[in-house]
Amino acid sequence: MNESATHVQKGEIKYLILGCGNLGYHIIQELFPEISKILVIDNNEDRVKELRDQKVNAMVRELDDPGLFTNLPSFSIAFILTGNNDLNRATVSKVRAQSPKSLIVVRTKDPINSSELEKDGTADLILYPQKVAAQTAVHQINKIYATRQSQKLFDMISKWHGTFGIIAHNNPDPDAISSALALSSIAHEANPEKLKCRLFYSGNIGHQENRTLVNLLEVKLEKLTPENIHECDYIALVDSPAPGLNNPLSPNTHVHIIIDHHENPTGTEFRAEFTDIRPGLGATASIFTQYMKELDISVEKKVATGLLYGIRSDTKDFKRNVTPDDLYNAAFLLPLTDLELLDEIMSPSVSQETLDVLGEAIRQKKIRSGYLFSNVGYIRDRDSLPQAADILINLEGVNTAIVYGITDQSIIMSVRNRDVRLHIGNVFQEAFGDIGDAGGHPNMAAATIPLSYFKLVRGKEELLGLIIEPLLRRFTDIIGLEEGETDEI
Repeated sequence: MNESATHVQKGEIKYLILGCGNLGYHIIQELFPEISKILVIDNNEDRVKELRDQKVNAMVRELDDPGLFTNLPSFSIAFILTGNNDLNRATVSKVRAQSPKSLIVVRTKDPINSSELEKDGTADLILYPQKVAAQTAVHQINKIYATRQSQKLFDMISKWHGTFGIIAHNNPDPDAISSALALSSIAHEANPEKLKCRLFYSGNIGHQENRTLVNLLEVKLEKLTPENIHECDYIALVDSPAPGLNNPLSPNTHVHIIIDHHENPTGTEFRAEFTDIRPGLGATASIFTQYMKELDISVEKKVATGLLYGIRSDTKDFKRNVTPDDLYNAAFLLPLTDLELLDEIMSPSVSQETLDVLGEAIRQKKIRSGYLFSNVGYIRDRDSLPQAADILINLEGVNTAIVYGITDQSIIMSVRNRDVRLHIGNVFQEAFGDIGDAGGHPNMAAATIPLSYFKLVRGKEELLGLIIEPLLRRFTDIIGLEEGETDEI
């Protein structure tokens, strides 16, 4: 076949496709709006003729021909797509030598060749079709699942009448607060006349940013009591995986809705009429953003601001446990957000007690083999502990920072972890789950151990000193930390 039959000989194109089997055809279909910028080279004359009949610029050449690039136009992106691993690897080297600044996509037929190509580092993108197909299938089915879950939730709430109690976890954070606010917004959209929403929490809202969030977004939160929970016809848990886990409900409480991004640390599954638990996401607020997006609900500025901050906060400004879906959802919320309000929430004043706790945590730190322990004594604001842990984990030589203190009711522990070998949430659950409420993520966790038998003791700091050592030994035994000299920093 005469090469001059192709429409492109000189000048510049964008895409050069070397080898055009089934995969090449599909890529051409994806690029069809830019068909004039595509040139295909293949050794099969019938295939090239068929492409030309479809107005695709194509020519016949062997990829191992020394004159492969003779009289070819310059190109920006090259796809190397034959079914021969060795030929593809050799062609990558040729393309790179011919066009050093071009982007190269190369197909591989197996994971071993993929690893070799990665080590070589010449190609910009290695295409393993089976892996791409699997990723696409998972992405698409998760999207369908999310759409159906959204509609199922909406349809169920639309049939209710009475009072709907939405419960955030103990000492709620921005993720829990914004998720509760979003669920009430969805409920109002689904059932504006027959259903009344009430938002509940227990514990304290102590962190300055959390209090600022509630005040500026005008979130109407009520303290949860046995009396007001009995006034509810329907109950939902947000950012909490089951009744009795990080919430004051009895484990036997009938709950209608559970929406969370944490797995149940006990390993048992609690079934509600509607359950949506997605541990792959960085924030529960991300789930609610997807609901509102799929349901095409108009998102109010305050709700969007809360959800965006909830995602940012739980992912530590997209640096911790973040997924592509969290980023997509944040991007959806950004133009709907009140940025001035968001800035106010993120820049609150710091209380004197928080500063005192931070100072005490720094003064009392003790470090053993990369593990930092700090006893801050008696505290009123439990939210100052994670703030202290966030700061101390940044000390040089520290992989895990545990800050603990005591309130009138409980011993509180907060931990931050950078050791990839350690799932700190699982360790805390194993160490303290049978005597309190404990668990979390691979790099952050918390524990609350009630002082059931010591409530009347006045000297709380002395009490903490007496009982903390056997408690911490539960933790150090699990991680294999032996007694030793304190590290110097």
